[in-house]
Amino acid sequence: MPEPAKNAVPDAPPSYGLLRHRREFLSVRRGTRVRGAYVLLEAACRSEGGRPRLGLTVSKKNGNAVRRNRIKRRLREAVRTHAAGDMADGNDYVIVSTSKALHAPFEALCADISSALKQANLKLQRWRDSAEKDRT
Repeated sequence: MPEPAKNAVPDAPPSYGLLRHRREFLSVRRGTRVRGAYVLLEAACRSEGGRPRLGLTVSKKNGNAVRRNRIKRRLREAVRTHAAGDMADGNDYVIVSTSKALHAPFEALCADISSALKQANLKLQRWRDSAEKDRT
C-alpha cells in the first residue's frame, strides 16, 4: 500500500502549481509518456525550473459531466495524499484519465499515479543527463 505523501497536510495549499492554459498542456505533450493501468502520464522539463506543475485531463469519452468531475476529484485527491512528493521540481505533468479511473480502488489509483510519476522522473532525468553530456 502506498504511503501518504510526506507533505500531505489537510487543508494546506498544494506543493505544486497548476497548468491552466492550452499552450502549457501542449508543451507537455512534447515530453515523455508513461502508461499506467488507470492513467496516462505526460511529463516534460521546464527550462525556468521552479516548483512542479500539474494538469488533469478527463475527456468526454469518460462520460457525462458528473462522471468526469468525479474522476477529476479522485485524481486530485490521489495526487494530494500520495503522489505530491513524487513530483520533481522544474517538471510539468499532465494526468490523462482512462474510464477505468472512476471505479478503480482508490489505493490502486494512488499507486498507479505514484508509479507513473517515478517512471516519468527517471525518463526525464536520463534525458537531462544525456543532454548535459552532449553539451560537454
